[in-house]
Amino acid sequence: MKKISGNPYLKVDKKKIFVDFVDLDKLLNLYPTPFMIFIENRIRDNIRTFNRVFNDIFENFEGYYSIKANFLPSICNIIQEEKVGAEIISLPELELCLTMGFKPNQIIIGGPYLPNNLIKTSIHNSLKEIIVYDLKDIERIDLIAKDFDIIQNICLRINSNKYDSKLGIEITYESANHLKKILEKCQNVRISTILSHYGSQMNNINQYLFNLKIILKSLNILKENGINIKNINLGGGFPEATVMPEHQLKLIARELKKEIDINQLEYEKIIFEPGRYFVGDAGVFIAEIIKTTEKRWIFLNLGNHICPKFARCSLRFYNISQIDSPHKYKTSIAGIIPSEQDVLAKGYFLTEKIKEGNHILINNVGAYCLTFSSRFPYLLPHILLVKNDEFEEIFNPKENRDFSLN
Repeated sequence: MKKISGNPYLKVDKKKIFVDFVDLDKLLNLYPTPFMIFIENRIRDNIRTFNRVFNDIFENFEGYYSIKANFLPSICNIIQEEKVGAEIISLPELELCLTMGFKPNQIIIGGPYLPNNLIKTSIHNSLKEIIVYDLKDIERIDLIAKDFDIIQNICLRINSNKYDSKLGIEITYESANHLKKILEKCQNVRISTILSHYGSQMNNINQYLFNLKIILKSLNILKENGINIKNINLGGGFPEATVMPEHQLKLIARELKKEIDINQLEYEKIIFEPGRYFVGDAGVFIAEIIKTTEKRWIFLNLGNHICPKFARCSLRFYNISQIDSPHKYKTSIAGIIPSEQDVLAKGYFLTEKIKEGNHILINNVGAYCLTFSSRFPYLLPHILLVKNDEFEEIFNPKENRDFSLN
């Protein structure tokens, strides 16, 4: 069968489209558009590919799924079953992870906002690490850890030096000396890991190497101040699996390992935090053309409210009502929000004939679309989970009302 968008779980056979082994026509007869589909087997494949590549190249590799990429319980349950850890930023995420069965030593938590109740709950549940973006937070964590009479592991998030990045701690000789003084008086914390996250949708090996060099430079400064950190965390930033095939993933891992060996960097654990790579290409929207113009603009019955640009997905569009026709005619695609900004794509190649009522498949929407969605005053979509030749509804807008963490 012909693959759609290079995804082995989206196939065409004699004009019929299959999601895994489920006939898409069957779903179109059951659910109004727009609706969303997640492919369980694709998520599991992506996780296993990522783990295989990095376990083959690195000793003591650990992976933590970035829950903010997609926190639907059904998706998180798949992640947990594959024995991947969780990287989270909030109490609602922590409650979800514990409910899903993630072990506390599989969870790292933290961000630029660390309220005391988050710190207390994290320490009470013996989470693996708390990530700090500001040195001031270390003293608060120490005070709370002292109340629990434990030593809390801390991951130091450093500034990636990307453009005008404001996230994380810039490691200079001055800040390293300041950190040393903090640690001398804070006896209930331990700096166990250093983290740098360079960005999203990183396709260039130089971006990964630059990120590593920032960590190497920071580690040297810290070491000169008597601060030795045993674990390195290179964050995430990997694109969708169909955008970054396995051979490219291997190249990135090998080049990182080569740079580590050249610099004789010793570590106990090397950590990565993929989110988009695991779930991005496992999600698709099925939408409908509701309007066309003479200038080859089409309007779909979804827009940036549920497929937001801010999610930075590598969107791929297919006219599945004419899937056997060439997709080589420039078309611009807009949504239903009453704003000139609701443009999903310009000059995208679609079929020559575009008709109202044609169905459009949008691929690579599994990560961040739901978590960044604004929900605008439109109905939420039905969400389905497909596995082999079976499917189940994992979100019904009439029954579930919302898919947030409230």
